Amino acid sequence: MDGPTAEFDLKKIPAAPGVYLMKGAEGVVLYVGKAKHLRNRLRSYFSAAGDGRAHIRFLMARVRDIETIVTDTEKEALILENTLIKQHRPRYNITLRDDKTYVSLRLDLAEEFPALQVVRKVRRDGALYFGPFASSSAVRDTLKEIYRIFPLRHYPIGVCRQRGRPCLFFQIGQCSAPCHDRISAREYRELVDGVIALLSGRESDVLQVLRQKMLTASSSLRFEEAARLRDQIRSIEQTVERQKVVTPAGGDQDVLGLHREGGQVEVAILFIRQGKLVDRRSFAIDWKLDEDELLSSFLQQFYGREVLIPDQLLLPLLPEGAATLADWLGDRKGRKVEVLAPQRGAKRELVELADRNARESFRERGSRREAIEGVLVELRQRLHLDRLPRRMECYDISNVQGQQSVGSMAVLLDGEPAHAEYRQFKIRTVTGADDFASLYEVLQRRLSRGRDDGLLPDFILIDGGKGQLGVVDRVLAELGLAGRIDCAGIAKSRVMANVRGRALERSEERFFLPGRKNPVLLRQGSPALFMLERLRDEAHRFALAQHRKLRSKAALASVLEEIPGVGPARRKGLLRHFGSLKRIREATLEELLRVPGLPEPVARGLWAFFSGQSAP
Repeated sequence: MDGPTAEFDLKKIPAAPGVYLMKGAEGVVLYVGKAKHLRNRLRSYFSAAGDGRAHIRFLMARVRDIETIVTDTEKEALILENTLIKQHRPRYNITLRDDKTYVSLRLDLAEEFPALQVVRKVRRDGALYFGPFASSSAVRDTLKEIYRIFPLRHYPIGVCRQRGRPCLFFQIGQCSAPCHDRISAREYRELVDGVIALLSGRESDVLQVLRQKMLTASSSLRFEEAARLRDQIRSIEQTVERQKVVTPAGGDQDVLGLHREGGQVEVAILFIRQGKLVDRRSFAIDWKLDEDELLSSFLQQFYGREVLIPDQLLLPLLPEGAATLADWLGDRKGRKVEVLAPQRGAKRELVELADRNARESFRERGSRREAIEGVLVELRQRLHLDRLPRRMECYDISNVQGQQSVGSMAVLLDGEPAHAEYRQFKIRTVTGADDFASLYEVLQRRLSRGRDDGLLPDFILIDGGKGQLGVVDRVLAELGLAGRIDCAGIAKSRVMANVRGRALERSEERFFLPGRKNPVLLRQGSPALFMLERLRDEAHRFALAQHRKLRSKAALASVLEEIPGVGPARRKGLLRHFGSLKRIREATLEELLRVPGLPEPVARGLWAFFSGQSAP
């Protein structure tokens, strides 16, 4: 029998808390789990009835060895499990297909003139964090309103002080210009307090201040200022009316809801900040886990990232080890976090609201799934594929005159971009602009590893025609994967003159298939064509983005690091201080000498290099 059953002795497993790693061929980690009692937990995998979850049965057929690591406490096991999952990225652990990076606002009161920063990571650095916001556009809308009411500075204070006069934001009334002493520290702190009150949900405090200012302006016959304050008051009042107060007690809470149907699980999270529902997020979990383990694994993965952790976590049920989970969350937050499964009252109503959101999200996702399934079926038929293309990958090569060549891989899972699966490949073996050789190298590296790991695409789309498709055929044949992966090449539409030669027309996208002379055309405007064009465009976008980063790093390194005494660390420090390479070039010797941590000889060398003069 496949798997470790024959030689695996459960009596040798310690009866203690710890972590277990299930490994496949060549020692590849397939699954990482934790247990309060390792022997009892692993016994469930080898019981007569077996584990009831479909993906676990599939997993056990591939397991060749199980390694255990004993810990002193269950909490240590939880922390170690998270670390090992991040390190090995096991195929059979829960993977949240959540490419949304939550955006928050940061305000550091330790600064002389605090400013709002848009951040994607929440750290324990003593600063205040507000959010989460669903998107950067939502943050921009929020900041526009804040700066109109409370004109805090926009840019680093050191950069602003390099200017001869305040920036444009000061001219339009959205910055108080503390960099040029246009406001005192005490007056600026009043603005900061107003921002904190507004972002903390204490709109009544802000409204009271604004109404007083409006009355003062009106009595002093400053009617334009009074009218502006009146409009700001109305804007805040309308925002408050749109918010739904979900709990009179206020506070920060995350509320989780579950919905199970047909072997699928939908998880919804409601983000409640200061008693107001600010956002919702839902996740589709494909595996048939029991709800207890599902909930525990989900919470560890979601809050294992640098996200805002609330004061309370409301769940539909308490998973095993809920107290350990609460301790872990409290350590990450820096103060106590409650993990509750309320049975009655207002908090229970919130959980039921989250359950309804999960159910509605499942219904919406189900309708979308059916539509995507129809598109995948159409692609299989029109492109004569042997299998349904659930995992599609597209590759693109980018270089500039043969320099800094990179390959990119974009991925669609069930018709949706899976950004976490995207990969970049630095070309190692090819010199010059040889796209065919570069594509060969990228495919060899990707598919060789995928063959060993058991993670291969159903369908490969290549941006190109018969030549690029021939490279794919060659790699598949060499790796013994011919017949296991479908492929096609997408050739860009051509611009050509019409029959009269007077107007230009654009031909349709053409798809080349192995063994077929003539290309296949998909109906213009069809969902199937849109899906493949989207995949091709994603690969191209990703390649260009990565290539720009390489060019930017190379340009900075080539200019600054030519100067004696300037290495990568000092280069980054200079850029942080001045804001751009242009400002470093334009800096005076006195400004360079004031840079913290920059030795005087290096500062004089920098000035001499960019000014073309001898160092004094």
